[in-house]
Amino acid sequence: MPTIIEALQYRYATKKFDANRAATDAQISELKQAVQLSASSFGLQPYRILVVSNPAIKKDLRAAAYDQSQVSDAGHIFIFAAKTSMSAEYIDDFIKMTATQRDIPVDVIEGYGEYIKGSVLSKDEEFIVAWNKRQAYIALGTLLAAAGELKIDTCPMEGFEPAKFDEILGLKEKGLTACVIAPVGFRSEEDNSQHYAKVRYPLGELFL
Repeated sequence: MPTIIEALQYRYATKKFDANRAATDAQISELKQAVQLSASSFGLQPYRILVVSNPAIKKDLRAAAYDQSQVSDAGHIFIFAAKTSMSAEYIDDFIKMTATQRDIPVDVIEGYGEYIKGSVLSKDEEFIVAWNKRQAYIALGTLLAAAGELKIDTCPMEGFEPAKFDEILGLKEKGLTACVIAPVGFRSEEDNSQHYAKVRYPLGELFL
């Protein structure tokens, strides 16, 4: 198993995937578990992730992603969809789940639930959607790092039409909207960008 630095050196935004090779069910399961364990504000995870492997759906999604080949050639597409609202009921359910998983009475942490409501529900819809999207991006980062450790390739992408993705995947009816995607698979030998040196600001300039 590579170190995290080796894994991050290995990964890059894959431009061309091997259309004949896909991650195994076990590998996808491990990536899902990594994303499940990702950090989020208050632990609310105000997003959901779809993992699409159906060729016909990927073809439709590619058309809504400016015909970028990664969307159809990668074996799987992780689609991060942010919740378009936040409700007291969702927070109450989260508190109940927390109590169950930590084996404590709900009333012990009811105050925490009220604190979350006071912090979040006072905000307008525009803020909530933007905040939920930011949480999804944290989960995306976890996916990229985990995939690098497994030597599975990814390409984080914003270059798609969210409204069309929402329509194709029926997300609006679920109170969700697509915000970022990550094709997941294995790099093609023909992808020359895998050989490019990483370009990053030096540590002394990046860290103040």
